[in-house]
Amino acid sequence: MIQKPFDEKHMGDTKALTLEDKLYPFILEGVNLRGVLLYATRMILAMRANHELGPLETLLLGHAYMAGALLSANLKGKDRMTLLVECNGPARGVSVETNALGDVRGYLLHNPIDLEGTPLDDYHLENLWGAGTLSITRYPEGAKTGFSGKVELEKGSLAMNLARYYLRSEQTPSAFVLSIKFDRFGKVLGAGGLFLQTLPGADPLVLEEVENKLVSMQSIGSATAEGKTPEGFLNESFGKFFPQILEPREVRFYCPCSAGRFAGFLQALPLNDLEDIASKGPFPVKTTCHNCNTTYEFSRAEIERLLRNRLRREEAQRRSREDRGQQ
Repeated sequence: MIQKPFDEKHMGDTKALTLEDKLYPFILEGVNLRGVLLYATRMILAMRANHELGPLETLLLGHAYMAGALLSANLKGKDRMTLLVECNGPARGVSVETNALGDVRGYLLHNPIDLEGTPLDDYHLENLWGAGTLSITRYPEGAKTGFSGKVELEKGSLAMNLARYYLRSEQTPSAFVLSIKFDRFGKVLGAGGLFLQTLPGADPLVLEEVENKLVSMQSIGSATAEGKTPEGFLNESFGKFFPQILEPREVRFYCPCSAGRFAGFLQALPLNDLEDIASKGPFPVKTTCHNCNTTYEFSRAEIERLLRNRLRREEAQRRSREDRGQQ
């Protein structure tokens, strides 16, 4: 991945960059609730710069990135997970991947979002989704296939649909908060999220009190923009329950793609296709990674080198088959 720099085009006057992008798992004392607080301003700014997003696209994909980051808190080792929304609204959907290291990458299925004929009421993102599905697939370390769950999208935000997913697919009452603060020019000031899950034995009255807190507390995007620490935010929001932060984990926008990887994809094309590209171009040949919007260019000389390597490999395989046939 080639990381494009983010600058004043993407970022407003904010204190959020004094804070680290991290997941902060925590527990609330005596409540049988566990949670994860996410600070993610740098991740959202980096995502926006690489994908060259407008404010609305940043909001939509940013929510999906933060959801993926929050979900990564439950992964271990080399586990990874994908979050996919497919819908018939103007956004068409999002695809996001994450792993146990807190690496997040992904893209909008339609960018830029075409709003022609689509009335929006103050950034109500449910108008962009329409009908569709939300699916989450987990790939445990060493597993040959993933384990998927899927729910129909219902009216509401991505956060609300994620909560419905966990209630229906995993029978675990959960709550999500996904928040990006913009200034009046559409520049990002702060970003963060929250993931709460109940544990067996949780008191319904206490849960109701916590739910009311989620509605009345300061937005996490605003808190990060002000430079409020995770400890300060949790104490301000849930101080009555003595929140205790466990071991924090890093999160970042990261994609493992590289020029070498895409060269391998080109070399593996059907031989006729590779020969056609080598003879006709156009040059440079451009390849783009959907997940991070990095473009890798290959000159005529590089494509011809890939073709020579492919022909040598084909010849070596042919000779190996002939040798086996003579034995």
